[in-house]
Amino acid sequence: MDIEAIWTAIGKYVSIWIAFIILIMSITACGRKDTRDIVSEVLSLDASGGSEILNYDTHSGNGDGTSCIVLHFKEDAVLKEIQENKWNAFPLDETVKTLVYGTEDGGGKYGPYLTDQDGNPLIPEIRNGYYRLIDRQIKMGEASGADILHRNSFNFDLGLYDADTNTLYFCRMDT
Repeated sequence: MDIEAIWTAIGKYVSIWIAFIILIMSITACGRKDTRDIVSEVLSLDASGGSEILNYDTHSGNGDGTSCIVLHFKEDAVLKEIQENKWNAFPLDETVKTLVYGTEDGGGKYGPYLTDQDGNPLIPEIRNGYYRLIDRQIKMGEASGADILHRNSFNFDLGLYDADTNTLYFCRMDT
């Protein structure tokens, strides 16, 4: 075999491996959704104009965990969608307040539940905004809403929009 034939064979071999790697990378990339797509889909709004400033996720192989995606918007276009979709205006109801910041009464302290691994709340104090709680554990004919706090497990999505800073917080909790 001459040297030219060897280089041709090596070139074909390398080309096949490069094509294979590109194919695998393309297939893998197609399977992943952008965080803005996830937020848009779950909250039924267009979050494509947001800039991701946080993506926190502790979900494990069994699906349990807490995640929080924070998107900042330069303009208030998403605010108009939120208002049209009839999100709840602040102040937070007791359930959401407990989940996000915690509450305290004569019986003790409850929450916050949406925290990082050190127990710090994932969402800073918001004074002016909107929220939407999606209880993914609801089954037809069974309790929902405030009863979230009285269950053995949590499976919910929560969108909070800070109207003063044009920041959208999307959190998911599964236990």
